[in-house]
Amino acid sequence: MKNNSSLVYSVGLVIGDSLALIVAFVVAYILRVSLSQVPISEQVSAVDFITTLLILLPFFIFVFALLGLYNHRIHEQRFSEIGRLFTGTFIGILFLISYSYVFNQPIFPARLVAFYGLGLAFVALVLFRTIARGIRRELFKFDIGITKVLIVGDTRVTHQLINALARTDITGYKVVGVVGGHVFNHPDEAPYAVYHDFAHASRAIGRKIHMIVQTELYADTQRNDEIVTYAQENHIAYRFAPGNNELFTGNIEAEVFHSVPVIAVHQTTLLGWGKLVKRAFDIVVSLASLIVFSPVLLLAALAIKLSDGGPVVFRQKRLSRFNHAVGIYKFRSHKVAYNGLSPEQAFAKMGRPELATEYRAHADSLPGGDPRISRVGRWLRATKLDELPQLLNVLKGDISLVGPRALVPAELDQYDKKNLILSVKSGLTGLAQVSGRADMPFEERRKLDLYYVQNWSFWGDIVILIKTVWVVFARRGTR
Repeated sequence: MKNNSSLVYSVGLVIGDSLALIVAFVVAYILRVSLSQVPISEQVSAVDFITTLLILLPFFIFVFALLGLYNHRIHEQRFSEIGRLFTGTFIGILFLISYSYVFNQPIFPARLVAFYGLGLAFVALVLFRTIARGIRRELFKFDIGITKVLIVGDTRVTHQLINALARTDITGYKVVGVVGGHVFNHPDEAPYAVYHDFAHASRAIGRKIHMIVQTELYADTQRNDEIVTYAQENHIAYRFAPGNNELFTGNIEAEVFHSVPVIAVHQTTLLGWGKLVKRAFDIVVSLASLIVFSPVLLLAALAIKLSDGGPVVFRQKRLSRFNHAVGIYKFRSHKVAYNGLSPEQAFAKMGRPELATEYRAHADSLPGGDPRISRVGRWLRATKLDELPQLLNVLKGDISLVGPRALVPAELDQYDKKNLILSVKSGLTGLAQVSGRADMPFEERRKLDLYYVQNWSFWGDIVILIKTVWVVFARRGTR
């Protein structure tokens, strides 16, 4: 059974976005022309302004569609959606200005109308989509617009999906049945039915489902064909979630290899032009940041030197792309006596070796405060200023602005997929840092690093950098 709720929601977004843009530009016109006493540069009547806007409005919607703003995969990615809304609105404004210039037809009676329109349109679009998202989630609570899912398979992925889709009021998905139960037990009070074979499930709830997710590839190809054929004949969405899910993450390409259709899986999406763009971006931003923050760097260095007279910067061996060892620069935050020592060595030297165990047990932190850190060092770490010298590493090409955390060899050796993580350069900041940072267990941080490597995008880097600024100012997860 086909579910049109996502299509209806997308159509609603198109209508709502159009109205939000119209209202925003009308208000911008009123603010600058009707309410302001400052003379305008072009005589454009309100009727002509609105008429031209309505004619050119489809271009905005076209740009929004190209940016994926009507794609169901973007609807729940709030931060990404906001960024794309601003990008689309900005491109739309540039188009209106270009149209006015090329056809010598004034659209804006004053330049401030375009400026006001950009700001008001962005605010109106974000506000509308926030309301739309809230209404949609309220409808989910009444079982309206829900996508009902049948999971076929008896694997760990099955239970991962069940847990991931458990909050129907948020996800919009509801597991109504599972084909399996031979290996992994399901609780008696489970809100879904358990079937021993697909034929039984299709007879019982076949007309009530909108999507089939197969998590187990059977050795009997006829059983697999039965499931796919049933989905095709009944217009039911079909997804396959392989048990080896890491194989199918990253950059996937369907291609013909010597007349045979194959799926090519690359270790990372950071290939070709992406590498060049990322490196150019690193050089420009790191150089500009070093210039802007040079007074802060000098003040921090002076504070460290005056505090205890020890070295200002220390260089630690870390691993970057292709297992290449690099020297990472940081402002020294440890007391001179413990500088350059591992946690185990430092705590043993101060006569408190038991702290090393506590330190590792709390994700490389001590809840009561780390006695190795100096008074100035605590301030540097709290403000994250201790990591500013790493901008030099970025400029040199040792690391990137965004990437997996550059780890010492002993730490990374604990992770069996280290070679996958090391297929790209390590980063000054990364997905793990903005998703919990020091509060997150080692294993979870490495999973996020792996996800970043296999799903890299330039836009994703921008989002992580923006989130990093927010995390630093909010002082979330600092230690």
